[in-house]
Amino acid sequence: MKILIINGPNINLTGMREKGIYGSETYSDICEYLYDYSKSKGIETEIIQTNHEGEIIDKIHSALGVYDGIVINAGAYTHYSYAIRDAISAVNIPCIEVHFSNIHGRDEFRTKSVIAPVCKGQIAGFGKYSYCLAIDALLDIKGVKA
Repeated sequence: MKILIINGPNINLTGMREKGIYGSETYSDICEYLYDYSKSKGIETEIIQTNHEGEIIDKIHSALGVYDGIVINAGAYTHYSYAIRDAISAVNIPCIEVHFSNIHGRDEFRTKSVIAPVCKGQIAGFGKYSYCLAIDALLDIKGVKA
């Protein structure tokens, strides 16, 4: 199984910004943890981060025929990027939306996700473990025993 993890705007600053919300673990440490977690499940994983909406869309498009699933933390694009929503819908690859923080317990504008309706599910509030839960969900969706 092969999955793509996409991280959007400002996620590269995890560990430096708003530690009370996002924690103090660095982005690179989290990526290393996720590579190890995926490997332990027998999954080949690519992790990318970009602050540019078009790059996220291009990466989703290029996933077609290459990846079995996508985990996406679209950051602020979660709340208003219909273009990312349409890209997820177009490729028809199982996608799980994730967030480090509980977006439903924060600012009102953060509670609405425009990408959630085209994702298999949304996992929020568990820090880096939100990604692990998403990886496990993709394994289950694809019927793969880890």
